[in-house]
Amino acid sequence: MSQEAERVYTINLGKVWLSPNNQRAKRAINMIKEFSAHHMKTEQIKIDPELSQVVWARGIRSPPRKIRVKMAKTDDGYVMVSPYEEEVKAKAEDKPKKDKKADAKAEEKVEETAEEKTEAAPKEEKKEKAKKSEAKPAKKAAKPKSKKK
Repeated sequence: MSQEAERVYTINLGKVWLSPNNQRAKRAINMIKEFSAHHMKTEQIKIDPELSQVVWARGIRSPPRKIRVKMAKTDDGYVMVSPYEEEVKAKAEDKPKKDKKADAKAEEKVEETAEEKTEAAPKEEKKEKAKKSEAKPAKKAAKPKSKKK
């Protein structure tokens, strides 16, 4: 099954929320079909089960407000509408490479923070114990005693 034309669209489903809440997901599917028929110039539309799962995932009352889809026109004359999946490899290649100097500085910072944490841990424990012992008597003195008659 070869594909003649393949296009990616973002469909705004905001008007779905104007319909009654017990018909929203059905209306969203119909809007996707209408959109694809208009843009791909054919009335034979098939919606991929994965796309249907995405629309119905939150139930009939709260479909997504917009959805990114891939429309592929086949030799048989129908349009297959499926959810769009971005290529992860392209993003990984676009990331700029770090300098060796920057890597060395980052390693030094990590080592310094690790040393500070080990030195600061015993000091913090002593401070916490002192705070706890001071806090207990202060609470007792702050509460006034009520007299019973």
